[in-house]
Amino acid sequence: MKKLLAFVLVLMTLVSSTVLSALAEEPLQLTMYFPVNVGGDAAKLIDQMTADFNAENPDVQVQAVYTGNYDDTVTAIQTAIQGGNAPDLFVSLATQRFTMADTKMAMPLDDLIAADPEGQAFVDDFIDGFMLDSYVDGSIYSIPFQRSTIIMYYNKDAFRAAGLDPETPPTTWEELADYAQKLTVRDENGNVTQWGVQISTNDPFMFSPFALQNSENGENLMTSDGKTALFDTEGNAEALQFLVDLSQKYQAMPEGVIVWADSTSNFMAGTAAMLYMSSGSLTNVLKNTDFEVGTCFLPAGKRYGSATGGANFYIFDGISEEKLAATWKFIRWITEPERAAQWSIDTGYVATRKSCFELDVLKDYFATVPQAATAGDQLQYAGSELMLYDNTRCWDILKNAIDAAMTLTMTPQEALAQAQAEVDQVLADYQ
Repeated sequence: MKKLLAFVLVLMTLVSSTVLSALAEEPLQLTMYFPVNVGGDAAKLIDQMTADFNAENPDVQVQAVYTGNYDDTVTAIQTAIQGGNAPDLFVSLATQRFTMADTKMAMPLDDLIAADPEGQAFVDDFIDGFMLDSYVDGSIYSIPFQRSTIIMYYNKDAFRAAGLDPETPPTTWEELADYAQKLTVRDENGNVTQWGVQISTNDPFMFSPFALQNSENGENLMTSDGKTALFDTEGNAEALQFLVDLSQKYQAMPEGVIVWADSTSNFMAGTAAMLYMSSGSLTNVLKNTDFEVGTCFLPAGKRYGSATGGANFYIFDGISEEKLAATWKFIRWITEPERAAQWSIDTGYVATRKSCFELDVLKDYFATVPQAATAGDQLQYAGSELMLYDNTRCWDILKNAIDAAMTLTMTPQEALAQAQAEVDQVLADYQ
């Protein structure tokens, strides 16, 4: 009996040791939420990059969860947090950084950067205009990833048909209006078969460049601390009036509100000759058009101007030290210059790190696909899109004002004055 008990004890010890050893060898599991807001294969590319990381790092396994568009992703994160199952890291709009910090959905990354021997060099290598959108009250809350700027796409074949030089796109608002009228084609019944230009007027992201271009000194739609909106200005009213005029006065753009997805699909189908759109759509556009596509800077008002957009990596505030180290490792890995450059090539998003532009792979790509160089070259004139505390509510307020002006429900001046009053109430608690 004693021998039997001894055998059982030895067996239990061996089993326990085996279980503990197996548990010790179990990889650390991380969950990442990510959105895709442009057409193409971005979701598949992120899945592939994640799989590559997992293969190289068997001790850490990242599960990439596609969560729809940017708004859907924020909702998914909030739902997961309420259910006690928050993601360890997530990709979300740079515009959400104030809200992420204020609600503690994301954590400041300063200690992680300081603890990394190459942390400061890593941060310093990101393009300044992108890194600027990572700060809240002097602390870094996110790392740039799928970043873009708005550029103009144009149909060179349509330019030729209209008697316009395909190598000389419009450079001013006046030229934009002139070209758009010449490029608008109607059939014998007066029905439009090709619009001169399409701009997604249902998205304040697309209004940002016009506001920047028409400001007195390059002022943005908000102050840099995210606490004050600057909607109701003479320059912004003039900019919004110009958008209204493109459809009403010049009759070169569809009337009313133009949806983001519709403008891109219409351009690719050849029913719009010029398009304002994120550079993140470039690869998709080039792959899915049967005409020659050109790209150029956005035409200038008082000055050139565009808006940086897109999303950054955030880390959930509250994960374990072990997960924190693994998450930082993944972020460092996926944003390495070679991968950031290839991500840019595969999608059209702008390579986020300065050193990317020294790589032969990107230089060779620009030589082969010159349209891809426009976004990076234009960054010198770019500013941030709308970024405020409680940004979703503030965004909706501005969107509603633009909608009211485009549908002729209100004048641009009336719409922006009302929007200013509403946004001031939202931001009162942050003053």
